[in-house]
Amino acid sequence: MIDASENYAVRQAVAIAVTRLTLSNFRCYEFQRLDLDTRPVVLSGKNGAGKTNILEAVSLLAPGRGMRRAKAGELARRDEGCDEESSRAWGVAATVETVGGAVDIGTGREEAGKSGTRERRVVRIEGQTARGQSALADYVDVVWLLPQMDRLFLDGAIARRRFLDRLVFGFDPAHAGRMNAYEHGLRERSKLLKSGRHDDRWLNGLEEQMASKAVAVAAARKDIGQRLNLLAIDGYGPFPGAKLTPTGMVEGWLDEFSALEVEDKFRAFLAEHRLIDAQVGGAKDGVHKSDLLVRHVPKDQPAEVCSTGEQKALLTGMVLANTRALALDRGRMPLLLLDEVGAHLDEDRRKALFEAICAMGAQAWMTGTDLASFAPMKDRANFFTVENGDVTRVK
Repeated sequence: MIDASENYAVRQAVAIAVTRLTLSNFRCYEFQRLDLDTRPVVLSGKNGAGKTNILEAVSLLAPGRGMRRAKAGELARRDEGCDEESSRAWGVAATVETVGGAVDIGTGREEAGKSGTRERRVVRIEGQTARGQSALADYVDVVWLLPQMDRLFLDGAIARRRFLDRLVFGFDPAHAGRMNAYEHGLRERSKLLKSGRHDDRWLNGLEEQMASKAVAVAAARKDIGQRLNLLAIDGYGPFPGAKLTPTGMVEGWLDEFSALEVEDKFRAFLAEHRLIDAQVGGAKDGVHKSDLLVRHVPKDQPAEVCSTGEQKALLTGMVLANTRALALDRGRMPLLLLDEVGAHLDEDRRKALFEAICAMGAQAWMTGTDLASFAPMKDRANFFTVENGDVTRVK
Protein backbone atom coordinates (compact mmCIF):
# COMPACT_ATOMS: atom_id res chain seq x y z
CA MET A 1 0.00 0.00 0.00
CA ILE A 2 1.01 3.64 -0.43
CA ASP A 3 2.71 5.07 2.65
CA ALA A 4 0.71 7.74 4.50
CA SER A 5 3.68 10.09 4.64
CA GLU A 6 4.02 9.78 0.88
CA ASN A 7 0.37 10.70 0.39
CA TYR A 8 0.87 13.70 2.66
CA ALA A 9 3.92 14.82 0.66
CA VAL A 10 1.97 14.54 -2.59
CA ARG A 11 -0.88 16.62 -1.17
CA GLN A 12 1.60 19.24 -0.02
CA ALA A 13 2.94 19.71 -3.55
CA VAL A 14 1.93 23.02 -5.12
CA ALA A 15 -0.49 22.38 -7.97
CA ILE A 16 0.54 23.92 -11.28
CA ALA A 17 -2.58 25.40 -12.89
CA VAL A 18 -3.41 27.38 -16.01
CA THR A 19 -5.83 30.22 -15.26
CA ARG A 20 -5.85 31.78 -18.73
CA LEU A 21 -5.09 30.15 -22.06
CA THR A 22 -4.99 32.08 -25.33
CA LEU A 23 -4.56 30.49 -28.74
CA SER A 24 -3.74 32.49 -31.87
CA ASN A 25 -3.72 30.85 -35.32
CA PHE A 26 -3.13 27.53 -33.59
CA ARG A 27 -4.46 24.37 -35.26
CA CYS A 28 -8.20 24.96 -35.85
CA TYR A 29 -8.32 28.13 -33.73
CA GLU A 30 -7.97 31.59 -35.25
CA PHE A 31 -8.34 33.06 -31.78
CA GLN A 32 -9.60 31.50 -28.58
CA ARG A 33 -9.29 32.50 -24.93
CA LEU A 34 -10.21 30.40 -21.91
CA ASP A 35 -10.45 31.97 -18.45
CA LEU A 36 -10.66 29.42 -15.66
CA ASP A 37 -9.80 28.69 -12.05
CA THR A 38 -7.32 26.14 -10.72
CA ARG A 39 -9.77 23.21 -10.72
CA PRO A 40 -9.61 20.44 -13.35
CA VAL A 41 -10.89 21.22 -16.85
CA VAL A 42 -13.44 19.17 -18.80
CA LEU A 43 -13.78 19.68 -22.57
CA SER A 44 -16.71 17.85 -24.15
CA GLY A 45 -17.77 17.70 -27.77
CA LYS A 46 -17.93 15.57 -30.88
CA ASN A 47 -14.87 13.99 -32.42
CA GLY A 48 -13.01 16.51 -34.56
CA ALA A 49 -14.42 19.52 -32.70
CA GLY A 50 -10.98 20.72 -31.57
CA LYS A 51 -10.74 19.35 -28.01
CA THR A 52 -7.40 17.61 -28.44
CA ASN A 53 -5.90 20.73 -30.02
CA ILE A 54 -6.42 22.55 -26.72
CA LEU A 55 -4.64 19.80 -24.81
CA GLU A 56 -1.80 19.96 -27.32
CA ALA A 57 -1.50 23.70 -26.73
CA VAL A 58 -1.20 23.10 -22.98
CA SER A 59 1.45 20.42 -23.58
CA LEU A 60 3.62 23.04 -25.30
CA LEU A 61 3.95 24.94 -22.02
CA ALA A 62 6.59 22.35 -21.06
CA PRO A 63 9.85 21.68 -22.95
CA GLY A 64 9.68 19.48 -26.04
CA ARG A 65 7.50 19.13 -29.11
CA GLY A 66 4.30 18.51 -27.22
CA MET A 67 2.10 15.47 -26.94
CA ARG A 68 1.81 14.99 -30.72
CA ARG A 69 5.52 15.56 -31.41
CA ALA A 70 4.52 18.04 -34.14
CA LYS A 71 6.99 20.28 -35.93
CA ALA A 72 6.54 24.01 -35.44
CA GLY A 73 5.31 24.45 -39.01
CA GLU A 74 2.54 21.89 -38.52
CA LEU A 75 0.85 23.79 -35.69
CA ALA A 76 -0.28 26.91 -37.54
CA ARG A 77 -3.90 27.27 -38.60
CA ARG A 78 -4.34 26.52 -42.28
CA ASP A 79 -6.71 28.06 -44.75
CA GLU A 80 -9.47 25.76 -45.93
CA GLY A 81 -8.27 23.49 -48.71
CA CYS A 82 -4.60 24.23 -48.03
CA ASP A 83 -2.50 21.07 -47.77
CA GLU A 84 0.88 22.78 -47.63
CA GLU A 85 2.76 23.38 -44.39
CA SER A 86 1.84 26.88 -43.27
CA SER A 87 4.43 29.59 -42.74
CA ARG A 88 2.10 31.60 -40.52
CA ALA A 89 2.96 32.73 -37.07
CA TRP A 90 1.06 31.00 -34.27
CA GLY A 91 1.04 31.45 -30.53
CA VAL A 92 0.04 29.83 -27.26
CA ALA A 93 -0.02 32.14 -24.23
CA ALA A 94 -0.95 31.25 -20.68
CA THR A 95 -1.07 32.62 -17.19
CA VAL A 96 0.14 29.80 -14.98
CA GLU A 97 -0.05 29.50 -11.21
CA THR A 98 3.37 28.16 -10.19
CA VAL A 99 5.31 27.56 -6.99
CA GLY A 100 6.46 31.19 -7.12
CA GLY A 101 3.07 32.68 -8.04
CA ALA A 102 1.41 33.61 -11.32
CA VAL A 103 3.70 33.63 -14.37
CA ASP A 104 2.91 34.63 -17.96
CA ILE A 105 4.29 32.08 -20.40
CA GLY A 106 4.15 32.23 -24.16
CA THR A 107 5.42 30.07 -26.97
CA GLY A 108 4.94 30.14 -30.70
CA ARG A 109 6.42 30.43 -34.12
CA GLU A 110 7.37 33.62 -35.85
CA GLU A 111 6.60 34.06 -39.53
CA ALA A 112 9.14 32.46 -41.85
CA GLY A 113 11.71 35.10 -42.77
CA LYS A 114 11.37 37.05 -39.53
CA SER A 115 13.05 34.47 -37.32
CA GLY A 116 15.56 33.40 -39.95
CA THR A 117 14.80 29.75 -39.20
CA ARG A 118 11.55 28.12 -40.29
CA GLU A 119 11.42 25.68 -37.41
CA ARG A 120 12.34 28.10 -34.64
CA ARG A 121 9.89 28.10 -31.74
CA VAL A 122 10.14 31.13 -29.49
CA VAL A 123 9.57 30.98 -25.73
CA ARG A 124 8.81 34.05 -23.63
CA ILE A 125 8.61 34.20 -19.84
CA GLU A 126 7.07 37.35 -18.37
CA GLY A 127 7.48 39.03 -21.76
CA GLN A 128 11.20 38.28 -22.00
CA THR A 129 12.50 35.97 -24.73
CA ALA A 130 14.08 32.87 -23.20
CA ARG A 131 17.22 31.29 -24.61
CA GLY A 132 15.38 28.06 -25.34
CA GLN A 133 12.57 25.71 -24.43
CA SER A 134 14.51 24.39 -21.44
CA ALA A 135 13.46 27.56 -19.57
CA LEU A 136 9.91 26.15 -19.40
CA ALA A 137 11.13 23.34 -17.13
CA ASP A 138 11.57 25.87 -14.32
CA TYR A 139 7.81 26.48 -14.23
CA VAL A 140 5.70 23.70 -15.72
CA ASP A 141 5.62 19.89 -15.76
CA VAL A 142 3.10 18.08 -17.96
CA VAL A 143 2.04 14.42 -17.99
CA TRP A 144 -0.36 13.03 -20.60
CA LEU A 145 -2.39 9.96 -21.49
CA LEU A 146 -3.60 9.73 -25.09
CA PRO A 147 -5.77 7.18 -26.93
CA GLN A 148 -2.87 6.14 -29.20
CA MET A 149 -0.94 5.14 -26.07
CA ASP A 150 -3.48 2.35 -25.54
CA ARG A 151 -1.40 0.21 -27.91
CA LEU A 152 1.80 0.85 -25.99
CA PHE A 153 2.12 -2.77 -24.89
CA LEU A 154 1.27 -4.19 -28.33
CA ASP A 155 3.27 -1.94 -30.64
CA GLY A 156 6.99 -2.24 -31.28
CA ALA A 157 9.85 -1.23 -29.03
CA ILE A 158 10.11 2.23 -30.61
CA ALA A 159 6.86 3.43 -29.01
CA ARG A 160 7.77 2.04 -25.58
CA ARG A 161 11.29 3.44 -25.79
CA ARG A 162 9.87 6.87 -26.64
CA PHE A 163 7.41 6.58 -23.75
CA LEU A 164 10.27 5.65 -21.39
CA ASP A 165 12.45 8.53 -22.56
CA ARG A 166 9.54 10.92 -22.07
CA LEU A 167 9.27 9.71 -18.46
CA VAL A 168 12.99 10.36 -17.96
CA PHE A 169 12.77 13.75 -19.68
CA GLY A 170 10.07 14.83 -17.22
CA PHE A 171 12.54 14.47 -14.35
CA ASP A 172 15.69 15.43 -16.22
CA PRO A 173 15.30 17.68 -19.31
CA ALA A 174 19.03 17.18 -20.08
CA HIS A 175 18.18 13.57 -21.04
CA ALA A 176 16.98 14.77 -24.45
CA GLY A 177 20.37 16.35 -25.14
CA ARG A 178 22.20 13.16 -24.23
CA MET A 179 19.94 11.08 -26.45
CA ASN A 180 20.31 13.55 -29.33
CA ALA A 181 24.11 13.47 -28.97
CA TYR A 182 24.09 9.67 -29.04
CA GLU A 183 21.88 9.57 -32.14
CA HIS A 184 24.02 12.22 -33.85
CA GLY A 185 27.11 10.07 -33.24
CA LEU A 186 25.22 7.04 -34.54
CA ARG A 187 24.29 8.82 -37.78
CA GLU A 188 27.77 10.24 -38.36
CA ARG A 189 29.40 6.88 -37.70
CA SER A 190 26.99 5.20 -40.11
CA LYS A 191 27.78 7.74 -42.85
CA LEU A 192 31.50 7.25 -42.35
CA LEU A 193 31.24 3.47 -42.44
CA LYS A 194 29.04 3.47 -45.54
CA SER A 195 31.42 5.81 -47.35
CA GLY A 196 34.17 3.20 -47.07
CA ARG A 197 36.53 5.70 -45.43
CA HIS A 198 37.29 3.78 -42.27
CA ASP A 199 39.25 6.52 -40.59
CA ASP A 200 40.11 5.05 -37.18
CA ARG A 201 40.67 8.45 -35.63
CA TRP A 202 37.20 9.71 -36.54
CA LEU A 203 35.51 6.42 -35.77
CA ASN A 204 37.22 6.17 -32.40
CA GLY A 205 36.04 9.68 -31.53
CA LEU A 206 32.45 8.99 -32.54
CA GLU A 207 32.38 5.68 -30.72
CA GLU A 208 33.82 7.32 -27.62
CA GLN A 209 30.99 9.86 -27.70
CA MET A 210 28.38 7.18 -28.29
CA ALA A 211 29.68 5.03 -25.43
CA SER A 212 29.65 7.83 -22.85
CA LYS A 213 26.18 9.04 -23.88
CA ALA A 214 24.80 5.50 -24.07
CA VAL A 215 25.80 4.74 -20.49
CA ALA A 216 24.26 8.01 -19.28
CA VAL A 217 21.02 7.31 -21.18
CA ALA A 218 20.77 3.72 -19.96
CA ALA A 219 21.52 4.69 -16.36
CA ALA A 220 18.81 7.38 -16.45
CA ARG A 221 16.28 4.90 -17.83
CA LYS A 222 17.07 2.37 -15.12
CA ASP A 223 16.84 5.06 -12.45
CA ILE A 224 13.40 6.22 -13.58
CA GLY A 225 12.21 2.61 -13.68
CA GLN A 226 13.25 2.16 -10.06
CA ARG A 227 11.67 5.47 -9.02
CA LEU A 228 8.33 4.70 -10.62
CA ASN A 229 8.24 1.14 -9.34
CA LEU A 230 8.26 2.49 -5.78
CA LEU A 231 4.87 4.04 -6.54
CA ALA A 232 3.49 1.91 -9.38
CA ILE A 233 4.10 -1.60 -8.12
CA ASP A 234 1.33 -1.50 -5.47
CA GLY A 235 -1.22 0.02 -7.83
CA TYR A 236 -3.71 2.77 -7.06
CA GLY A 237 -7.22 1.72 -6.07
CA PRO A 238 -8.72 -0.25 -8.99
CA PHE A 239 -5.66 0.47 -11.12
CA PRO A 240 -3.39 -2.59 -10.88
CA GLY A 241 0.23 -2.50 -9.87
CA ALA A 242 2.79 -2.33 -12.65
CA LYS A 243 6.46 -3.26 -12.67
CA LEU A 244 8.58 -1.36 -15.20
CA THR A 245 11.85 -2.83 -16.42
CA PRO A 246 13.99 -0.98 -18.99
CA THR A 247 15.83 -3.63 -20.99
CA GLY A 248 18.68 -3.64 -23.47
CA MET A 249 22.28 -4.65 -23.89
CA VAL A 250 23.74 -1.56 -22.20
CA GLU A 251 21.08 -1.58 -19.47
CA GLY A 252 21.87 -5.22 -18.76
CA TRP A 253 25.61 -4.55 -18.53
CA LEU A 254 24.96 -1.86 -15.92
CA ASP A 255 23.53 -4.58 -13.64
CA GLU A 256 26.92 -6.33 -13.63
CA PHE A 257 29.61 -3.74 -14.26
CA SER A 258 30.54 -0.17 -13.32
CA ALA A 259 29.67 2.70 -15.66
CA LEU A 260 33.30 3.03 -16.80
CA GLU A 261 33.51 -0.69 -17.52
CA VAL A 262 30.30 -0.53 -19.53
CA GLU A 263 31.66 2.40 -21.56
CA ASP A 264 34.72 0.30 -22.41
CA LYS A 265 32.58 -2.73 -23.29
CA PHE A 266 30.25 -0.75 -25.56
CA ARG A 267 33.10 1.06 -27.26
CA ALA A 268 34.77 -2.31 -27.95
CA PHE A 269 31.43 -3.70 -29.19
CA LEU A 270 31.06 -0.86 -31.70
CA ALA A 271 34.62 -1.29 -32.97
CA GLU A 272 34.12 -5.04 -33.35
CA HIS A 273 30.98 -4.63 -35.46
CA ARG A 274 32.16 -1.92 -37.85
CA LEU A 275 32.16 -4.19 -40.90
CA ILE A 276 28.65 -5.47 -40.21
CA ASP A 277 27.35 -1.98 -39.45
CA ALA A 278 28.90 -0.69 -42.70
CA GLN A 279 26.74 -3.17 -44.62
CA VAL A 280 23.43 -2.82 -42.78
CA GLY A 281 23.72 0.73 -41.41
CA GLY A 282 23.24 2.02 -37.90
CA ALA A 283 24.67 -0.10 -35.13
CA LYS A 284 23.96 -3.72 -34.30
CA ASP A 285 22.92 -2.86 -30.76
CA GLY A 286 22.82 0.00 -28.29
CA VAL A 287 20.40 2.22 -26.40
CA HIS A 288 18.62 3.00 -29.69
CA LYS A 289 17.26 -0.58 -29.56
CA SER A 290 16.31 -0.79 -25.90
CA ASP A 291 12.78 -1.63 -24.75
CA LEU A 292 10.50 -1.23 -21.75
CA LEU A 293 8.91 -4.34 -20.28
CA VAL A 294 5.81 -3.85 -18.14
CA ARG A 295 4.29 -6.53 -15.93
CA HIS A 296 0.78 -6.67 -14.46
CA VAL A 297 1.74 -7.34 -10.83
CA PRO A 298 -1.51 -8.83 -9.38
CA LYS A 299 -1.81 -11.30 -12.28
CA ASP A 300 1.96 -11.74 -12.66
CA GLN A 301 1.57 -11.45 -16.43
CA PRO A 302 3.29 -9.42 -19.15
CA ALA A 303 1.16 -6.41 -20.03
CA GLU A 304 0.91 -7.45 -23.67
CA VAL A 305 -1.13 -10.58 -22.85
CA CYS A 306 -3.65 -8.71 -20.68
CA SER A 307 -7.08 -7.69 -21.95
CA THR A 308 -7.68 -4.28 -23.51
CA GLY A 309 -9.41 -3.04 -20.37
CA GLU A 310 -6.63 -4.34 -18.14
CA GLN A 311 -4.01 -2.67 -20.31
CA LYS A 312 -5.85 0.66 -20.13
CA ALA A 313 -6.15 0.38 -16.34
CA LEU A 314 -2.47 -0.59 -16.09
CA LEU A 315 -1.38 2.37 -18.21
CA THR A 316 -3.61 4.75 -16.26
CA GLY A 317 -2.02 3.56 -13.02
CA MET A 318 1.44 4.12 -14.48
CA VAL A 319 0.51 7.68 -15.47
CA LEU A 320 -0.84 8.35 -11.98
CA ALA A 321 2.39 6.96 -10.49
CA ASN A 322 4.43 9.22 -12.75
CA THR A 323 2.33 12.22 -11.73
CA ARG A 324 2.85 11.50 -8.03
CA ALA A 325 6.56 10.82 -8.53
CA LEU A 326 7.03 14.20 -10.21
CA ALA A 327 5.12 15.90 -7.41
CA LEU A 328 7.36 14.26 -4.81
CA ASP A 329 10.52 15.09 -6.76
CA ARG A 330 9.68 18.70 -7.66
CA GLY A 331 7.37 19.76 -4.86
CA ARG A 332 4.85 20.77 -7.50
CA MET A 333 1.95 18.85 -9.05
CA PRO A 334 2.20 18.62 -12.85
CA LEU A 335 -0.56 19.43 -15.28
CA LEU A 336 -2.30 16.21 -16.31
CA LEU A 337 -3.67 15.86 -19.87
CA LEU A 338 -6.17 13.03 -20.37
CA ASP A 339 -7.52 12.79 -23.93
CA GLU A 340 -10.72 10.74 -24.32
CA VAL A 341 -10.22 9.64 -20.74
CA GLY A 342 -13.27 7.37 -20.63
CA ALA A 343 -12.17 5.05 -23.43
CA HIS A 344 -11.84 1.45 -22.16
CA LEU A 345 -12.39 2.49 -18.53
CA ASP A 346 -15.52 1.13 -16.85
CA GLU A 347 -17.65 3.37 -14.65
CA ASP A 348 -15.97 2.35 -11.39
CA ARG A 349 -12.47 3.01 -12.72
CA ARG A 350 -13.59 6.28 -14.26
CA LYS A 351 -14.93 7.45 -10.89
CA ALA A 352 -11.74 6.25 -9.18
CA LEU A 353 -9.65 8.25 -11.65
CA PHE A 354 -11.65 11.40 -10.95
CA GLU A 355 -11.26 10.85 -7.20
CA ALA A 356 -7.51 10.36 -7.61
CA ILE A 357 -7.21 13.61 -9.57
CA CYS A 358 -9.09 15.55 -6.90
CA ALA A 359 -7.19 13.87 -4.06
CA MET A 360 -3.85 14.81 -5.61
CA GLY A 361 -5.04 18.34 -6.31
CA ALA A 362 -3.93 18.15 -9.94
CA GLN A 363 -5.34 20.39 -12.64
CA ALA A 364 -6.26 17.69 -15.12
CA TRP A 365 -7.42 18.66 -18.60
CA MET A 366 -9.86 15.97 -19.77
CA THR A 367 -11.72 15.47 -23.03
CA GLY A 368 -14.66 13.28 -23.95
CA THR A 369 -17.65 13.05 -26.24
CA ASP A 370 -20.14 12.30 -23.45
CA LEU A 371 -20.58 15.10 -20.96
CA ALA A 372 -22.61 12.80 -18.67
CA SER A 373 -19.56 10.59 -18.08
CA PHE A 374 -17.98 13.48 -16.16
CA ALA A 375 -20.95 13.83 -13.77
CA PRO A 376 -18.80 12.83 -10.74
CA MET A 377 -16.75 15.99 -11.38
CA LYS A 378 -19.79 18.27 -11.00
CA ASP A 379 -18.84 21.41 -9.03
CA ARG A 380 -15.23 20.18 -8.93
CA ALA A 381 -14.14 21.22 -12.44
CA ASN A 382 -14.32 23.89 -15.13
CA PHE A 383 -16.68 22.59 -17.83
CA PHE A 384 -16.54 23.67 -21.48
CA THR A 385 -18.20 22.47 -24.67
CA VAL A 386 -16.22 22.50 -27.92
CA GLU A 387 -17.95 22.70 -31.28
CA ASN A 388 -16.34 23.48 -34.64
CA GLY A 389 -13.37 25.18 -33.03
CA ASP A 390 -15.48 27.29 -30.68
CA VAL A 391 -15.19 26.83 -26.90
CA THR A 392 -18.08 27.77 -24.58
CA ARG A 393 -18.19 27.57 -20.81
CA VAL A 394 -20.91 25.35 -19.34
CA LYS A 395 -22.61 27.23 -16.52
